[in-house]
Amino acid sequence: MGTTLMIGSCEPFSGKSAFVLGLARQLLAANHKIRFGKPLATSLELGLDADPFNEPLIDDDVRFVGQTIGLPNENLIPSLDILNTSRADQRLQEPHLKDAPGLKSFQKLLNSPFEGLNILEAAGSLDEGLLYGLSLEQLARGLDAKVILVHLWKNSSSVDALLAAKKQLGSHLIGIVLNAVTPNEVTDLQNTVVPQLESLGFVVYGVMPRSPLLRSVTVGELVRRLEARVICCPERLELMVETLSIGAMNVNSAMEFFRRRRNMAVVTGADRTDIQLAALEASTQCLILTGAGEPLPQLINRAEELEVPLLKVDHDTLSTVEVIEQAFGHVRLHEAVKATYAFRLVEEHCDLERLFLNLGFPSIVHEHC
Repeated sequence: MGTTLMIGSCEPFSGKSAFVLGLARQLLAANHKIRFGKPLATSLELGLDADPFNEPLIDDDVRFVGQTIGLPNENLIPSLDILNTSRADQRLQEPHLKDAPGLKSFQKLLNSPFEGLNILEAAGSLDEGLLYGLSLEQLARGLDAKVILVHLWKNSSSVDALLAAKKQLGSHLIGIVLNAVTPNEVTDLQNTVVPQLESLGFVVYGVMPRSPLLRSVTVGELVRRLEARVICCPERLELMVETLSIGAMNVNSAMEFFRRRRNMAVVTGADRTDIQLAALEASTQCLILTGAGEPLPQLINRAEELEVPLLKVDHDTLSTVEVIEQAFGHVRLHEAVKATYAFRLVEEHCDLERLFLNLGFPSIVHEHC
């Protein structure tokens, strides 16, 4: 069944898929055979109420990674269950709840002849999936898998979660990647924190800086989350939003503020035409209007000229901002521009040659990059 490598994290949206993309691309470039899958599906076009047992479950993330790096369908490992509330409710009603059938089924699934590396992306945290028998620890021990944790770095207190994970995973944990580090702190972390982590028994394969692009969200995703009405430029919903601005100040202050921002979503009242027009002249990816009233025709015309989507929502400004802020960093990596950036991020900031050697693969990364 080949070697199995699990990519996990201590909390959701830590950057696992970005790391998988970069790692898998380098493995393929070095002529290694790989399969990829997620034991627990978390993102499915089938929808939350789909029957997970009528057909092979290929998670959207798995499908995207496969298409991006050119994996054939037979190298996409199906998920065994869906991580959502309705499925958890069903699982609680099943007999033999303690038997962990998911793990046994996954062992059989990987038992097919394959001489290569099985890469599995675990659920969002160390404990997610316990109800199904498919948590990171259960899978690591049951499959005798090696584990790499992609860990969000905030400050030195972030080490506590890593130490807890090391205690839980034992020898299965072969290394960590620190992610979302403030860019100007990367060098200092490499020089001071990484040696200390290595002295604690961690192998640190990389320190990746925080990326506004990878945290960004498409205008279309904001439309979906806000249940917004698209007034113009529906063909431009693929634009990426990296920052959020609130147009609540006077127009002179707003113009100065907008000039310092890039790839914004600007939220402002429907009656603030002056702010709206100022925002359109800046690096604005979409303009979101709140409150009563409709935009003036001159605003719509200008937005159409500049190809900036104009959205109208029923929420108040505060609620709208909360929804948008929740979206940043909590959307899946399903855009080609993000994938391209992820390739570069992993290649430039991770020591994949060291990882290859620890996996028992030839040290030939740089010959094929």
